[in-house]
Amino acid sequence: MAIPPQPGPTAGPPAAAAVSGLAAVSIWRWLAVAAPHLAAVAIMLATEVDFPGRFGFLLTWGILNCFWIALLRRPALSGALSLTLVVVLILLSRFKHDVAQMTANFVDVMVIDHDTAAFLFTIFPDLRWSVISAALVTLPLMAALWWLDPFRFRRLPSAASALACLAGLVGYSLAFPDQAWRGYFDDGYVSKFARSGVIAVSDFIQFGYMEKDAVADGRLKIPLVDSCHPTRPRPNIVLIHDESSFDIRQAPGVKLPAGYGGHFKSFDGKQRKFLAEGNGGPSWFTEYNVLAGLSSRSFGRFAYFVTRIASGRVERGLPFALRRCGYDTLSLYPALGAFMSARNFQLTTGIQHFYDAQDLGASEIETDSFFYGKALGLMSKHLASSPLFTFVYLSANHFPWDFRFRPDLMPAWRDAGNAPEVDEYLRRQAMSVQDYAAFVASLKKQFPGKPFLIVRYGDHQPEFSPHLLDPGLDEGGIGKKLESYDPSYYATYYAIDAINFEPVKSPAVMDTVDGPYLPLVIQEAAGLPLDPSFTEQREIMLRCKGLFYACRNGAEASRFNRLLIDAGLIQGL
Repeated sequence: MAIPPQPGPTAGPPAAAAVSGLAAVSIWRWLAVAAPHLAAVAIMLATEVDFPGRFGFLLTWGILNCFWIALLRRPALSGALSLTLVVVLILLSRFKHDVAQMTANFVDVMVIDHDTAAFLFTIFPDLRWSVISAALVTLPLMAALWWLDPFRFRRLPSAASALACLAGLVGYSLAFPDQAWRGYFDDGYVSKFARSGVIAVSDFIQFGYMEKDAVADGRLKIPLVDSCHPTRPRPNIVLIHDESSFDIRQAPGVKLPAGYGGHFKSFDGKQRKFLAEGNGGPSWFTEYNVLAGLSSRSFGRFAYFVTRIASGRVERGLPFALRRCGYDTLSLYPALGAFMSARNFQLTTGIQHFYDAQDLGASEIETDSFFYGKALGLMSKHLASSPLFTFVYLSANHFPWDFRFRPDLMPAWRDAGNAPEVDEYLRRQAMSVQDYAAFVASLKKQFPGKPFLIVRYGDHQPEFSPHLLDPGLDEGGIGKKLESYDPSYYATYYAIDAINFEPVKSPAVMDTVDGPYLPLVIQEAAGLPLDPSFTEQREIMLRCKGLFYACRNGAEASRFNRLLIDAGLIQGL
């Protein structure tokens, strides 16, 4: 009986299984290398809308991958780390756009500070644990990729590739700079961030954070503390930040409630125009204008972070000027003091007593009457023998306008028949009119015989105003007009009222003023002597007919910034 041949040692099932297992492991390792790149391509196609954006994305992806490979030598782990950074950037950029209508750019990274982290962890109390949880999940995955990755790339060629991609991005960004107005578009997160980095670093190397002349003719004298000697009684001064308020009659075709417009007039019946430097959201631009008396536009691409950059560096402003004249200074702020470094910035300009939303017990949005009531209480506490400057920052008319804020108020209100957000905007303006009238009545009753100068201003137009002003323009056309500072998009109002006081007539109290001149207008209307810096700025104002940064294409503002630097009132910029 023949014995069947026995199989050789490599033909049995165990050996075949081993080969199959090795192939499976090899496939998983290849997938670990390829998956991040495939995901990046999908993200690029979903978020970058044109060829320039996609080209910028690919160069950025090349920089990230080659950088990590040069550091770690493992392409799978490098791809995963690059993808993680891209995803985090997109999520943060979309979050910023939801809050401020602008996507993230490189300057966000350049000016990260303690206040930024404190603000985020305060408004998102679970964020710290989310970060820790994400790290606990991510670290084991990264360790697994370290083990699965079969490849080892050489460091020198990888570093050279990273530098080549960086050179390509720099050359491309400088030759074809991204338009600033595209920052308002909710797309192109990675390419816009990368290209903005090239321009921001280039600008910083050339100019620093702020535009200023290399040298200036003349010098400013540093004012002495006791050099202010008013020749008439000093009024208490109340400065009211009227959130998102402008005369909507500037837009064609809007249906108005009866009596609309009286709120924008001053004690003398005149309606005056205030030219803000932001549209739709950046209240801190105007905060910088009316407290420091300077232009956010001098900061160029860094303007969005003006209060954060100026904190501790710009030690000049209306509150300091008033303190020199014997005033106590007080501010009520409707958000957390860490937001855009508001607390530190206002202290820098001379505010002595700063109360933020937490100090005041304010919720997310409060009525104007809430802040007026808090102001009256604090004024009773601080208003003694010295005159008082009170900065009241309102928030009831803040976006969004897609819901009925405090429907229990103004029950007799009837919508005028506009788009819902416009009618809600008009309703909130009507609430502001009522609350302001009640505030003035309370001042008269609570402080009988005390003199008050009250100045109100609209900090910027609402975010929907460009679509009302130019209904035929698309987003690109609107963006270009915003970038060129078309006055129709930046005009709001300022108004002067008085109680037991006659505002002083002055050529500086013009019918139209740029935002940085409002501190000068206030001092002139109050009859206060000007310190040397405001005396110089008054000459600029009269020479430029109410324009500041726009006068001589920024030359006057740059010269003035140099004078303040030489006087030690601006440092480190």
